[in-house]
Amino acid sequence: MIILRDEKRIARLNLLAKITSYGGMAILLIGLALAFVGQNFQRVFLFQLGALFVGWIASQVGIYLTQRYVRNPRPDQVLDEAVRKVSKDGRIYHFLLPAPHTLLTPHGIIVLNPKPNTGKISVVGDNWQQKGGAFRRLLGQEPIGNPTREVERMVEALANFIRKNAPEVDEVPIGALIVFTTKGATELDLKESRIPAMHYTKVKGFLRQQKRELLPPDVYAALRRAFDEKAVHLTEVIYEGDSA
Repeated sequence: MIILRDEKRIARLNLLAKITSYGGMAILLIGLALAFVGQNFQRVFLFQLGALFVGWIASQVGIYLTQRYVRNPRPDQVLDEAVRKVSKDGRIYHFLLPAPHTLLTPHGIIVLNPKPNTGKISVVGDNWQQKGGAFRRLLGQEPIGNPTREVERMVEALANFIRKNAPEVDEVPIGALIVFTTKGATELDLKESRIPAMHYTKVKGFLRQQKRELLPPDVYAALRRAFDEKAVHLTEVIYEGDSA
């Protein structure tokens, strides 16, 4: 499998995550220290309130970015692990296309939406619920949101990209998959999801069960040209062997 990943973007956001995390904590400490400094209580209180607010926002942004761009393994790396053994002819594009994680194979396109799984997560249709993990969410853990609508927006954005950048391609079906990427946390009830959703350990089996026809060679070539055009600036492309 070929992995095309915008490492420079990841490095930038990795640095931003560290700056906002440590900077936010520093501002919070300054805000707390202001309580013991100065004689003008009203003025100090306003400065303290502002410092605490700015520090909290910065720290939450930092924690959010850390989960995506610092955590080891990152969600994109977990996706690589999940699909590489069943997509030996595939090309996966990370942070390069309108859909941040896009898998292209001779059989078609799949947009992947990675999500952390903390607490107990369940879904009926596109109605998602997350119970437990409230303390982690308070500390910046990404809430579940609505992965169904998120991935649908990604699919639509990618379809618009294809219409613009590969106009010779007629409408091509785009698959979607919601993948939970936290290792060891599997309190998931996803049977009623309108869009396939699963823990990353089940992706390989799911994809192997899918019966999909090959794309016409000219369609696949046009899609690959359009997608690769967004990766021409990369200095490194990763090839992973396809041994099972």
